[in-house]
Amino acid sequence: MNNYLKNKLTTIQQIGEYRSDALNQIGIKNVEDLLYYFPRRYLDRSTVKKTNQLIVGEECTIVGQVQRIWTEKTRRGTILKVSISDDYGLLTLNWFGGIRWIKKMFIVGDWISVSGKINFFQGFNINHPDFDFLGSDVGNLNTGFIVPIYSSTENLKKKGINSRLFRKIFKEIFREMRKDVPDPIPLNIRNENKLDGLVKSFNSIHFPKDEQSLQRAKYRFKFQELLMLQSVLAIKRKIIRSEKCEAQCKKAGDLVTNLYKKLPFDLTDSQKKVTREIYSDLKSDVPMNRLLQGDVGSGKTIVSAIASAIMTENNFQTAIMAPTEILAEQHFQNFQKYFTPWGIDCELLIGKQTKKQREKILPKIASGETQIVIGTHALIQEQVKYSKLGLVIIDEQHRFGVDQRMSLIKKGLHPHVLSMTATPIPRTLSISIYGDMDTSIIDEMPKGRKPIVTRVVNEDKLPKVYDFIKSQVSLKQQVFVVYPLISESEKMDLQAAEIGFKKLSHIFSNYKVGLLHGKMKKVEKDLVIEKYKSGKMDILVSTTVVEVGVDIPNATVMIIENAERFGLSQLHQLRGRIGRGGKKSYCILVNRKYTEQGSKRLRILQETNDGFKISEADMKLRGPGEFFSAKQSGLVDLKIANLLEDGDILKKARISAFSIIKDDPKLENENNSDFKEFFLKNNKDKLNYASIG
Repeated sequence: MNNYLKNKLTTIQQIGEYRSDALNQIGIKNVEDLLYYFPRRYLDRSTVKKTNQLIVGEECTIVGQVQRIWTEKTRRGTILKVSISDDYGLLTLNWFGGIRWIKKMFIVGDWISVSGKINFFQGFNINHPDFDFLGSDVGNLNTGFIVPIYSSTENLKKKGINSRLFRKIFKEIFREMRKDVPDPIPLNIRNENKLDGLVKSFNSIHFPKDEQSLQRAKYRFKFQELLMLQSVLAIKRKIIRSEKCEAQCKKAGDLVTNLYKKLPFDLTDSQKKVTREIYSDLKSDVPMNRLLQGDVGSGKTIVSAIASAIMTENNFQTAIMAPTEILAEQHFQNFQKYFTPWGIDCELLIGKQTKKQREKILPKIASGETQIVIGTHALIQEQVKYSKLGLVIIDEQHRFGVDQRMSLIKKGLHPHVLSMTATPIPRTLSISIYGDMDTSIIDEMPKGRKPIVTRVVNEDKLPKVYDFIKSQVSLKQQVFVVYPLISESEKMDLQAAEIGFKKLSHIFSNYKVGLLHGKMKKVEKDLVIEKYKSGKMDILVSTTVVEVGVDIPNATVMIIENAERFGLSQLHQLRGRIGRGGKKSYCILVNRKYTEQGSKRLRILQETNDGFKISEADMKLRGPGEFFSAKQSGLVDLKIANLLEDGDILKKARISAFSIIKDDPKLENENNSDFKEFFLKNNKDKLNYASIG
């Protein structure tokens, strides 16, 4: 086997120890890592402007030859100036700092690509442009040559590693590399999906002959990246389904029937469908691993209660883990309401309980006397022992890390797992992060729920907003006023909420105004929430602790301050706290710092109540790594594929990945040896409970 890809960087002529260290710092350790350092963009005639086409204020890219390099002294300091020409005119580049090392990089006669905003002062110019060296052999691109441009950190630039050097390095690699290097995509998968081989694709992505060959190479590497991602999920799913769950439910009897009859509402068709899917899983000896998606207020809690009732009737325990104490307490109150009439013991387990309270609860859980346990991270503490834990329900599951979820699951004997989220997830992201799970979606709202009217206002409109609040409170409606709470500026945000509380207490002096935030003692928080729930408080000023868990049917108005600081999905979650009582409800987003991007985001909330549309827009704006933190999912660190744009490739890669793992679960087949080596090198850390390698 040709091991050229494993060669050290220093075996390449242009790379010594000095440059090798710089590349090591960005994760490039050998020839193979270098080849996967793909260009960030490409230059061709269609993307480059001539200097006689420049427009002041426009962002554009120009290719020109360095004519002159000089400095000018001004009252503010020294300016570095570089003049370039493309045969149609001149463009001056200006730098006001760091000029010593920048100046050393330019040579008269070199061709460079520059990008930036066009200014006009004594001729066209760009201040602090992005620039890439194209070398002296590129010419003015009139041949239609496609030039790769590589990302280059300041550290790389200082050590002379720029696009020009990368191209020299890759030319040498392709001269030395044989065509039979190991290809991580098995031959049968390449043939089925009409993919080019590895060496040809490397050549085409670093030195594309034309647009068609470039697109074929991009397709191949996107497929490869998504194939690896889906293989992680295929292995996890295979392992879960190979285990035997002892909590096999043989019936759904009187308790479930009685629960249905006592409900003050009818389940929606969507809830009934999801309940049937879950019951089908619970009857099996294969552990359920299901994700339940449902928009804010769609009725996931009652579905989880029915699942818990089925487990209880079959003499198994259920543990429900929520991310916050407020949400855990909310679930506990609902479950008590559902189960206490039938003599079913539910217990709450949260961090702030006293030792005496715990000493009373823990033996009941260990003996099985308590059938349903609801809590926070407290459920996974070592001293918590379960008797026959058959069902684990994880609410707002993306808020928990993989290790936390696994810690609770391991307390049972391969229990059924139901994960729930009120953050609707775009399909491509869902099968990329949760592709090892079955998915159920509640896609209709309970009857009587009216769409929430949402409006974006600037702070100068607040007097009218306050008049509107007074009119609503006079109709015996309740109001939330929410302030952001961002961890980096938590102290300042708390101050803003407290100042806002004082201001609003003065404006609404004839009404009862309360304050709620996460730093309050539990007793204080409970008192505030209870007053608000019972109607003894008209307006609740709060930080984002109300995002989940505070269910007030009489709340019909929410004001969200500094709305531009929130993500769209979080705003949608917050908005879901109102409109639960069937009355017309209003969400007012106060935009205090105008930006075009911020206003565009807030307009999306104004135009739709559809959580899936909102989450897709949120992911487009923030990227999947922000939408769900990569630390929690561990699966969205993609270099070339785009989960929103490459859905068709993802589906094909998923079919291939699952077929590989189905036919060769341990990857022992010789035909999969190259796939296995590459897969384990890049993904073993994600297989937290897999046994491959």
